[in-house]
Amino acid sequence: MSSRSPASQLPRRPAAPLPTDILLVQGSPLEAELLLRPLQELEPSAHIEVARDGEEALDFLLGRGAFRHRLGAAPPRLVLLDLKLSRLDGIEVLRGLRGNSRTLMTPVVVLASSIDPRQLAECYQLGANSCVQKPVRYDEFWDTIQALGRYWLGFNESPPSAASPVS
Repeated sequence: MSSRSPASQLPRRPAAPLPTDILLVQGSPLEAELLLRPLQELEPSAHIEVARDGEEALDFLLGRGAFRHRLGAAPPRLVLLDLKLSRLDGIEVLRGLRGNSRTLMTPVVVLASSIDPRQLAECYQLGANSCVQKPVRYDEFWDTIQALGRYWLGFNESPPSAASPVS
């Protein structure tokens, strides 16, 4: 007979997920680290999650697969989306986000090393809020990422969540 109380034998309900300020969708661990540093310096208390590929990003945002526990969670205040991703590219992630009522209004900033004009048009047609070419020089890169964080986390008014629809 177990000495544990009956309550301790019940499966625990997972804790509610922390609200996410930024979801960084970046396939390269090195680039993810380079993006995280200026954002964390700007806002040390910001909760930033990283998705390593397009499929993981959609699972996180739509609360499916390994992220089922996030199903009722509010979407991030900002998605920083790289276009070059494995499994699903950034265009497909954007299409998936805008095709779901839960993430339809989630702000998405597309980050790219270089943006072809047709790709740029497609990003905006699919509902990207902004497209930014990543500067090559590190000091300019740092300043650009901090300016993005400052605007989207400091000045921008986030859309209402899907749980509170606009009338």
